[in-house]
Amino acid sequence: MDDSGGVLRQYDGDVMELLGLRHRSSGVSPLFTGAGLSFAEYVQTTQDILRELHACKNEEEQIIAGNSPFELHPAEGFDRGRDKPYRRGVLLTHGLSDSPYHMRHLGAFFQRRGFRVMALLLPGHGTQPGDLLHVHWREWAKTLAWGADRLADEVDELYLAGFSAGAALSVLQASRDERVRGLFLFSPALQITARARWANLHKLYSWLSPKAAWVNPMQDRDLYKYESFCKNAAAQMYALTQALPKGELDIPVFAAASADDATVESAATLRFMQRATHPCSRLVWYSSERPGQQNVEWVDSAVPEQRILSSAHTAIVIPPDDAHYGEHGNYANCLHYFAADKPAFRACQAQQDAWAGEITERNLKQGLLRRLMYNPHFAQMEASMLKFIERLP
Repeated sequence: MDDSGGVLRQYDGDVMELLGLRHRSSGVSPLFTGAGLSFAEYVQTTQDILRELHACKNEEEQIIAGNSPFELHPAEGFDRGRDKPYRRGVLLTHGLSDSPYHMRHLGAFFQRRGFRVMALLLPGHGTQPGDLLHVHWREWAKTLAWGADRLADEVDELYLAGFSAGAALSVLQASRDERVRGLFLFSPALQITARARWANLHKLYSWLSPKAAWVNPMQDRDLYKYESFCKNAAAQMYALTQALPKGELDIPVFAAASADDATVESAATLRFMQRATHPCSRLVWYSSERPGQQNVEWVDSAVPEQRILSSAHTAIVIPPDDAHYGEHGNYANCLHYFAADKPAFRACQAQQDAWAGEITERNLKQGLLRRLMYNPHFAQMEASMLKFIERLP
């Protein structure tokens, strides 16, 4: 889940910009409509919808490619399945307001390690922000359950990997599906502010004032995620977290999270990993302080020589060389300045030497701050994932 400015952790914000057509529904159904399709048919049908909605935009092909679900077949030389084509497979699920683009690098990693890969596009995503106004989290869960069925048709061992809201959905599916052999969780959205439960009270009056349905209407210039964030998205995310299991989890879990996360309650990840009782389970923890917990690999999140103050919710799954979000990428996340300080917003976008990190109060005091969008320790995280995979039963 990426809330475009931390509103799931601190549910506030002023509506400063007039609504545009993108803040209305595009007409695409908020329901999951892939039932009965093969995964390849699902990908093609989704691409057709995206192509129609994004026709004639300057970066049309980039938008379609980045927002589309995708599938990858393992490299040659890896074990075949016993009764199925492949031994292992992993289902990738992006975060709230994000897209499958955010799972591309993880998908390539799993492909290199012999996994059959399928990546989903959740209902309400990839089109325009207004399509999150009426979506329900159960449609996201249906999408994941369908994807698990399609992947299980082809693999002996089924794994789930999710970023943020996708991680929460993966935990929920694993609690309901005995076929799931393990989890990979990145910036997992296991707990958000309780104030989000009241987010949809706006429906009592937003028919008179459509702006009341929005926390932060933004410019929405990013190709691969919504910058605008509606209140229904917060309400659905809260409802999803309330449906998550509370007991122990006995399958292997790999997780990576930032202690400074400004979107979700990062301490919930530590508590969750205490309940992940399998001996293979492992947490990579980005922080300025070592946690006093077993099975935790601590990584100092500050990289002063790169002007990085800390890790961020948005940073975990993207490597530094990503052309869009990476160290020299063409996108700068300065959305935290947009409503309150337009001069700072423009300066943040223009200045390459700004600080980078999570949008915490401490970091903002250091000066002009870009929200970190890539993981400077991505290669180290891949090495940790590989060790985890090698230990799987």
